[in-house]
Amino acid sequence: MGAARIAPAALIKPAAASNEVDVTAVAARDAGRARAFAAKHAVPVVHDSYERLLADPDVDAIYNPLPNGLHAVWTIRALEAGKHVLCEKPFTANAAEAELVAAAADRAGLTVMEAFHWRYHPLAARMLEIVGGGELGPVQHIETWMCFPLFKRGDIRWQLDLAGGALMDAGCYAVHILRTLARAEPEVMSAEAKLRSPGVDRMMHADVRFVDGRTGRINTSMWSTTVLKMAAHVRGERGVLKVFNPVAPQYFHRVTVKAGGRTRRERVPGGSTYSYQLAAFAGAVLRGEPTFTPPTDSIATMRVIDDIYRAAGMEPRRGARDV
Repeated sequence: MGAARIAPAALIKPAAASNEVDVTAVAARDAGRARAFAAKHAVPVVHDSYERLLADPDVDAIYNPLPNGLHAVWTIRALEAGKHVLCEKPFTANAAEAELVAAAADRAGLTVMEAFHWRYHPLAARMLEIVGGGELGPVQHIETWMCFPLFKRGDIRWQLDLAGGALMDAGCYAVHILRTLARAEPEVMSAEAKLRSPGVDRMMHADVRFVDGRTGRINTSMWSTTVLKMAAHVRGERGVLKVFNPVAPQYFHRVTVKAGGRTRRERVPGGSTYSYQLAAFAGAVLRGEPTFTPPTDSIATMRVIDDIYRAAGMEPRRGARDV
């Protein structure tokens, strides 16, 4: 659904290597873009509207990479049309929308999965193994970063009416990684934003705490002077875990553990995060297998994002009015 820039990496390429997934049709707001996308990626059918795509009886599931503010409305419409949905992050514009999507999925009895692809790579499992294995001792603090430069002023990720902003597009990763490593939900204590335009954050820092006394910090920017900083640090009483690039480890990553007076570095072998993600989605659709990013997880992430915006003195994002 849509000829998004992320679609070739997130769907087309992993589907080509899958025995369980075929990309059968595409629709976009611009019919010319849809035709060009189909020709380039050998998609056999082009529909002239999203509605016709949803009505296609040969389509079992929808990949929804539309702008943030359109995620909820079109995911719900897809579910009502009998289609499973792999929805790009952030799941919706806010937590209330996420709850509506979850309810629609329950009514339809269909799979909805948020596309936090990092969670399906073996590196994510290894991070959780180190944090939970006792090597670091009781965890005291977790800090995550998702920072990159996006200087193109007209990019849709800067548009307030499409639920844009650094916390939404980049920071949702930082929030999700922190929640995942903590295995608990944080309380937002404070947040500070710098704005790109009225109501749209270009940078956000947020401090959180957990009921057991652990603390955390989320850092995100789409106006970063650092070319890239994607990282997660976990500090325990006896050691520290540092992971560089947990989001796309297939390109490059580094795991460093300092504990017991020793430093250890690891690399976790594995393929594309998107291939693992698509395999998990296919397993859920075809065999009812559980996923790491169901709607319940998405609701929790969106609640934290809403709370961060409020703590920074801003309004949570709004989605399409017809949800």
